[in-house]
Amino acid sequence: MKTVRSFCAVAVAVLAAPAGAQEPPKPGPEHALLKKLEGNWDVVMKYGGMETKGAVAYKMELGGLWLVGSLDVEMFGTKFAGKSLDTYDAAKKKYVSVWIDSMGTQPMLLEGTYDKDKKTLTATGSGPGMDGKPTTYKSVTTFTDDNTIDVSMYMGDGKEPMFTSVYKRKK
Repeated sequence: MKTVRSFCAVAVAVLAAPAGAQEPPKPGPEHALLKKLEGNWDVVMKYGGMETKGAVAYKMELGGLWLVGSLDVEMFGTKFAGKSLDTYDAAKKKYVSVWIDSMGTQPMLLEGTYDKDKKTLTATGSGPGMDGKPTTYKSVTTFTDDNTIDVSMYMGDGKEPMFTSVYKRKK
């Protein structure tokens, strides 16, 4: 009998939720910055004295709230793939980024702010280090123009980026 009462309570709560539910969030001006990235890009990454080329595709999804990215390059003689999820968290008043890739099973989580005058998004957070242990990261993304993005990624307290990337929009 207790199970039946619990089921009924859950059913009533679920059915009543739409009547009192809030409006779902709508994309704001911060999401418009992310939307500008939609499309296909060529990328050149430089790291450790080496260079590799690849491609990135971005698309706004989930009601225009999340920018979903897919990166494909060759790195260290093998294919490397990464996925990004980016949004603006209005409650935190920060951009939020999740990065996952084919070299591990732990995500990198970053939060940051956009400087309109410098056209730069700076985000910090944590993710797996080269040894698999958690470490800190800082990403500096400069929107040079509508067709060029420069990214520098720093690990730990590094003063020099561990890698840089230049994205050029495919025409």
